[in-house]
Amino acid sequence: MSAPAVPYAADGADPGIWQQIFDFSDYGDLLALVHNTLLAGALLGLVGGLVGVFVIMRDLPFAVHGISELSFAGAAAALLAGVNVVAGSILGSLLAAAAIGLLGVRARDRNSVIGIIMPFGLGLGVLFLSLYQGRAANKFGILTGQIVAVDTPQTAWLVGTSVVVLAALAAVWRPLTFASADPDVAEARGVPVRALSLAFMLILGLAVALCVQIVGALLVLALLVTPAAAAARVTASPVLLPVLSVLFALVAMEGGILLALGSSIPISPYVTTLSFLIYLGCRLVGSRRAARTVRAVPAVEHPPATRM
Repeated sequence: MSAPAVPYAADGADPGIWQQIFDFSDYGDLLALVHNTLLAGALLGLVGGLVGVFVIMRDLPFAVHGISELSFAGAAAALLAGVNVVAGSILGSLLAAAAIGLLGVRARDRNSVIGIIMPFGLGLGVLFLSLYQGRAANKFGILTGQIVAVDTPQTAWLVGTSVVVLAALAAVWRPLTFASADPDVAEARGVPVRALSLAFMLILGLAVALCVQIVGALLVLALLVTPAAAAARVTASPVLLPVLSVLFALVAMEGGILLALGSSIPISPYVTTLSFLIYLGCRLVGSRRAARTVRAVPAVEHPPATRM
């Protein structure tokens, strides 16, 4: 189910475009409907911010998009079959992540595998949604996100999966950081680089499946890439980077939910816009800081050349 429809004006005329985007009438009553969504959004912000750090370090934004297409196909298949949509989304994500992790060891091979998986997953998803005869809002929600349809059973799935992702990240954080920063040196020192790569792809698959439930399959990058990319523009600290990434993801996620509640627009445009604005601000800060650093470095004066 998408966001609540905006009521018509008192004279029966259609509401204006700004009223469709921002309408906070009866906001307090509507807020009571999204307790589960706010909880899910906080979990997604935490998971997306932490996983996104490694997505940026390992140059995997394209993989996020590829996995999301299979996650979409799995969710659409579950919707058609009348079973748990979250479980279908997770299954599709894990299959895609395992295929990319096993077949795409090198970057060039990985991109080729992703390029094959993406249209296949999207085609399957379109097929399953075309066969589905239920409510159109359910179809639309898988692609562009939903806000008030996160019920208690779905929240339980999201919480359980988030705990698994966070526990797995905690277990591999240090060696994964080493393998992501310098894989050759890490492998030379006995770090199981290939096993960690596959493990992270499965973690990424679970994270993508979580994000699809709220922001939709088309705009997962706004949670798993943009916040971490924004944080990387202002800090290189191994401690501050994940903290800022999580903070930015939480602001985008929770802010998007609260803004979408007062409109007839799906949640995803709000989340993506907030993420983009955060990235824009961080990029500006990073550019100004770099410019000040360059100006602060004194020019090296070379002694005049002597004539022979």
